[in-house]
Amino acid sequence: MADHMTSLSQPIMDTLQQETFVVLNTIDSETGNITANAISWITAPSPEKLRIAIDRRSRLINNIQTNERVTVSLFAAGSFYSIQGRAKIIQEQMDEVAIKLACIEVEIDAVWDSMFYGSRITAPPEYERTYDQRAADKLDAQVFAALKKPSC
Repeated sequence: MADHMTSLSQPIMDTLQQETFVVLNTIDSETGNITANAISWITAPSPEKLRIAIDRRSRLINNIQTNERVTVSLFAAGSFYSIQGRAKIIQEQMDEVAIKLACIEVEIDAVWDSMFYGSRITAPPEYERTYDQRAADKLDAQVFAALKKPSC
């Protein structure tokens, strides 16, 4: 691993201004094991913070309440990054969103380029919604608008 940064670079910020696939790692509150969850409702309001929307019924909520340490991993700028930080629930129910989501804010401690030596990502992962595309687009618009508000 190369030296780490303490905030997001502009290419990572740019990636996080649009819908993108990330992995959110938390410590399971019951087992103490590391958990990994795919997330797409994420944005970066500043180089020092991330905002994530999570279903209020998710185990992730209890994990974060029990242990604030998280890692967000993502593909950006031809590499793979690990963003380490401290998460907290800043809103238990996001306003103006059709489903019950909590807003999580992550204070970034370190950003690591975690790609193995001598390699580059040539195509980031892609995914597609497997339910009504129109409904998905409407919900995504609501969630991202709420995430970008100053108080979530």
